Amino acid sequence: MTKEQAPRHRRDLMREQLAHQAAKLMAEDGITDHAYAKRKAAKQLGASDTRHLPSNEEIDAALRSFRQLFQHETHPGILRQLREEALNTMRMLAEFHPYLTGSVLNGTAGEQSDINLMLFSDDEKAVLLFLLKHNLAFEDGEWKVYFGGREETVPSYTLTGESGVQTHLVLLPENARFNGSRKPETHADIAAVETLLGIHG
Repeated sequence: MTKEQAPRHRRDLMREQLAHQAAKLMAEDGITDHAYAKRKAAKQLGASDTRHLPSNEEIDAALRSFRQLFQHETHPGILRQLREEALNTMRMLAEFHPYLTGSVLNGTAGEQSDINLMLFSDDEKAVLLFLLKHNLAFEDGEWKVYFGGREETVPSYTLTGESGVQTHLVLLPENARFNGSRKPETHADIAAVETLLGIHG
């Protein structure tokens, strides 16, 4: 290893250690916020001032490994329950072309995780009226999203299931559905979630 390579090697090693420590915190302490997990991991490893923090993707990869190694008996059942709950909500909201995103889709979700769904409609009040009509308790709010090259504020609604799991519904305009930037591994429609669960709808 050359002198030039040594600092880079140390940085990569630190990133890897931070990714695994952050993953451990998320798995064991139920932390769901990547940024918070990174900061806490850096503090625990005495590297609070480091600029070489791992990406969310690196933490997710470490989290998947951690769950396979240490939570292989309990994690699949928890993940399946979350995905089934997500699918039930998606079927209920089928007219809004729901997509599942986030940790429940990518397999890193744990007991404390929320379900994240994207819905599509040009009528901002459509989802609100649907929830009211079906007597569903919810909290409304706003979500910041990037599409069309700029940041937009869109309506969001949070449902709390009987299990205590929260489902966040983010409403996007219809044209966002066809913008071509969604990848199958990060966004799954009803049919894709059914396939994931081995259900043939």
